[in-house]
Amino acid sequence: MDTITVKRRVMMPIRAGDVMAEFISFQGDRSGKEHIGISFEGKTPSFASHVPLVRLHSECLTGDVFGSGRCDCGEQLDEAIDLINQEGGYILYLRQEGRGIGLYAKLEAYALQDKGFDTYQANDMLNLPEDGRDFRIAAQMLKALGVSKIRLLTNNPDKARQLIMYGIDITEQVPTKVHVNQYNHHYLKTKADRKCHTMTFDD
Repeated sequence: MDTITVKRRVMMPIRAGDVMAEFISFQGDRSGKEHIGISFEGKTPSFASHVPLVRLHSECLTGDVFGSGRCDCGEQLDEAIDLINQEGGYILYLRQEGRGIGLYAKLEAYALQDKGFDTYQANDMLNLPEDGRDFRIAAQMLKALGVSKIRLLTNNPDKARQLIMYGIDITEQVPTKVHVNQYNHHYLKTKADRKCHTMTFDD
């Protein structure tokens, strides 16, 4: 198993300087992927804030950067920044585009979804895993930061399951909002139905 350690910490103003966060790089991951930890000090100390709020956010170029309506990634990242900046904790930004299949493969899957297949059917047709992410690296990053107990910001039960399996104590699973629109409703409903994501829909 790789030994992950902190390489560099750099303070950075984000949101045009409205928020200050510490960006943290790591070394020892032989996959060569440049995962980043983002630390927020928090503004409202409370009992809950003694256990950091943590979001594992998988890279989504289309959603995070371009605001694609086909997913809810950009909205979830914005929500995580707001919450964790308030309460204190970490965003682990993981370079696992398209649930681990990569950007080009994600676009191929989108093309199949345009023909009526859901996200999991499309991946299967491309001989790709439904979800190829391994959150072991996130557990290793947390341990490198000296964190073994967290509150996890997610609707995805698999993130919690994997972190627990890799030795992270989760005291609370905090759900994210359901950022639904006309373009991603079917995608989000499929995640809830097929993978038990904790989401509630009005219809």
